[in-house]
Amino acid sequence: MKLPLVSTLAAAAYLGHRVYGCADHDHNKPDFTPEELAELERKWGFEWSFSGIGSFAHLRYVKCLTTPSELFDIAIIGAPFDTATSYRPGARFGPRAIRQASSRQTSFRAYNPRAGINPYQDWATILDCGDIPITPIDNAIALSQMTAAFTELGSRPTVSKLAPKPRLITLGGDHSLALPALRALNAIHNRPIRVLHFDAHLDTWHPAKYPTAWSSPQSNFNHGSMFWLAAAEGLLPNSSTGGNNPSVHAGLRTRLSGTDESDNLDDTSQNWLRIPADEIDDVGVSGIISSILDAFSSSSPEDPVYLSVDIDVLDPAFAPGTGTPEPGGWTTRELIRILRGIESLNIVGADVVEVAPAYQGRGEETALAAAQVVYEILSSMVKKGREGMGRTETKGRVGEEGKDEL
Repeated sequence: MKLPLVSTLAAAAYLGHRVYGCADHDHNKPDFTPEELAELERKWGFEWSFSGIGSFAHLRYVKCLTTPSELFDIAIIGAPFDTATSYRPGARFGPRAIRQASSRQTSFRAYNPRAGINPYQDWATILDCGDIPITPIDNAIALSQMTAAFTELGSRPTVSKLAPKPRLITLGGDHSLALPALRALNAIHNRPIRVLHFDAHLDTWHPAKYPTAWSSPQSNFNHGSMFWLAAAEGLLPNSSTGGNNPSVHAGLRTRLSGTDESDNLDDTSQNWLRIPADEIDDVGVSGIISSILDAFSSSSPEDPVYLSVDIDVLDPAFAPGTGTPEPGGWTTRELIRILRGIESLNIVGADVVEVAPAYQGRGEETALAAAQVVYEILSSMVKKGREGMGRTETKGRVGEEGKDEL
């Protein structure tokens, strides 16, 4: 039954007085008690997987770039940028699609049996920090924007002592974002960073290999050359042939330029180890994991690693929604198993890129795979952080204050 206007106005006046504690509605004087606020949270704070605003896994959403007072240990940050692509565009819509596909992940039901933790209810404060407002008009400005944003967020204080520095997981966007991420990590850690790169493609192509008479310095920055640029800038360790600290490609099955192996020779000269996708047929998932860990065994277990996951490492049967699909890739299950097998690496930053939802099926299989990859990375980061301090019983709630005692 509709209340009379006078009753509605009286109720509103009472509520205003109740909330703000005085007749003039002084917004600085709420008078709900902590117990009453806790009861409101108990009654109304829960979100079903299909409800709520579309943050990643229903995490608390904060525009971190404009809210420096909000601290975090791990941030999910979107980079909706795709004007460095060479084939199908559309990855600018990737962050939104991945967040939507993550809606079945909630802190209530997120225990990871293989890791033995619920990453959303452990020691780490994890926020969805929104998207970097990247221009789609000028790639040079976009590169500067991403570098500045990653550096700013990665340089902030953390909440828990288990996280000496914040860790960022970037939702792409095209793969070129790895270059500004590596620039930022080099500045934050004051050292070159090794890369573990899951992809169908090398992404170490010399920019001159693109056949055009209309080249420019800016055209060098694209989603196939960003690791070549990173090596040229000294962002990768020991970027020379036969070095002891190689970075690793895994899942490769790309065609090469010209009529010879010159692309692979360029890649080797930048000190990369290549693991083809079809090697999994011979050695299995455990063999791929062993090859990756062997490559990283030459450095300390605490040395920083950047994990970069192009969703086209998966076969188009499992991830058709991507800009440069290549048949013959891994299954979603195989990639997840491999990610679980490399959790001992010290992942200080990560990305999941090249999700272009316009090309995926109605079941959102590509975005679902990407959201699962993020969950696996989060689980490994949280587990590694806990084990790094020798902690076995570090529990708390995501976003909760007072974690410094950990």
